[in-house]
Amino acid sequence: MDKKKIDKLASQLFLVAALLLGVIIIAILIFMSKQGLVTFKDVSPQEFFFSAVWSPDNNKFGALSFIIGSLLVTLTATLVGGPLGILSSLFIAKLAPGWMRNILKPAVNLYMAIPSVVYGFIGLTVVVPWVRNFFHVAGGFGIFTTSLILAIMILPTIISISTDALGGVPRELEEGSLALGATYWQTMWHIVLPTAMPGIATAIVLGMARAIGETMAVQMVIGNTPQLPKSIFSPTSTLPSEIVVEMGNTPFGSAWGNSLFLMALVLLIISLLLILLVRKISAGKEVRA
Repeated sequence: MDKKKIDKLASQLFLVAALLLGVIIIAILIFMSKQGLVTFKDVSPQEFFFSAVWSPDNNKFGALSFIIGSLLVTLTATLVGGPLGILSSLFIAKLAPGWMRNILKPAVNLYMAIPSVVYGFIGLTVVVPWVRNFFHVAGGFGIFTTSLILAIMILPTIISISTDALGGVPRELEEGSLALGATYWQTMWHIVLPTAMPGIATAIVLGMARAIGETMAVQMVIGNTPQLPKSIFSPTSTLPSEIVVEMGNTPFGSAWGNSLFLMALVLLIISLLLILLVRKISAGKEVRA
């Protein structure tokens, strides 16, 4: 077989793979939508989205506490992990000597391979008692503990992508800034970081997508209480954690089961919106380039 036929066959194979992936994604969306939207036969949209009363035994399916819990832990984790990840990537990309950079970059990639249940177990045995004793709060489970665990979990994503973005800043920009009399830190703050900001923003959004979809680690430390949080130390629940807790006990096709599918659909839509935001940021970066 000649080279042209091999290239054509490979091109067709890639096309089939891409089409298959698209079909799978569309099928998931259709199934989740079909099963989830059936919920509105038994539960009004107002009750589902604006009520925090979740009591399947009394046919009450208000998911507001889960939605707010998911958003709160994601935003708090991003506020903690975002700056830490950016500073770490700045050190790896611009300050670390070559031998240290060659160690840290593979270490960050290895960091991604740690199973989420390990983070959850460490959170359950180490972080929860520490929060309980240090802040003198009951239990130690809640938004704050969960956010600390998620902040650690999203660091590899933020560090890896931000390091690549910072490493892609042309050296000439740094040298020109230094030649004009700027200090090294002024160059980092006013030249390097703004130039790499589209890539850094992409890293943060992808970290948020990882955080909002995390299940096992969150389920182990958040408290799994279907209530609106009264403080950052209050136990609550999130969309993924509540789904994993209850899905195995619900009859398929019931209002309870359909409500869980609708929660999964809401989570999927939020994740898709974050991915679209990444695409928009990347498109803006290409236009500026």
